[in-house]
Amino acid sequence: MTVLLEQLADPDEEGWMRIERQILREWAQSGSATIDYLFQRGQTALQAGQATEAIDHFSAVIDYDPAFAEAWNGRATAYFLANRMGQSLADIEQVLRLNPHHFGALAGLAMILESLERPEDALAAYEASLAVNPHQQSVIDAVARLALASAGQAL
Repeated sequence: MTVLLEQLADPDEEGWMRIERQILREWAQSGSATIDYLFQRGQTALQAGQATEAIDHFSAVIDYDPAFAEAWNGRATAYFLANRMGQSLADIEQVLRLNPHHFGALAGLAMILESLERPEDALAAYEASLAVNPHQQSVIDAVARLALASAGQAL
């Protein structure tokens, strides 16, 4: 995994999409068929916009395996969609404790901080996400937007 993360962190890496998919695939594997099934149900609910159902499935996964960072990340996303920011932040904290290289959780943290009108903290989280994966266009755009806004405030 370390080699893949090092390759992904290279802004000139041409095969970054394949590497990113491989990392995400590895992060999504728990090693248990039961947990993987519950996790997939949570992912399906999340993709269907069913935040409450997703929260229930991811919570079940966390009950079975509290060290499975992707379940915390899925539930954080579901909490975000349900506008439950405090719970989302708490789950992101768990994701980053278990997987400090989780660029998606860092970007999610930044989005929440930005929505809470904490632009400096949001910018730091976006930049931390880009340090792991510099190929995230939405994060690049967010950094540029926040940098422009802060430059405007300085004037």
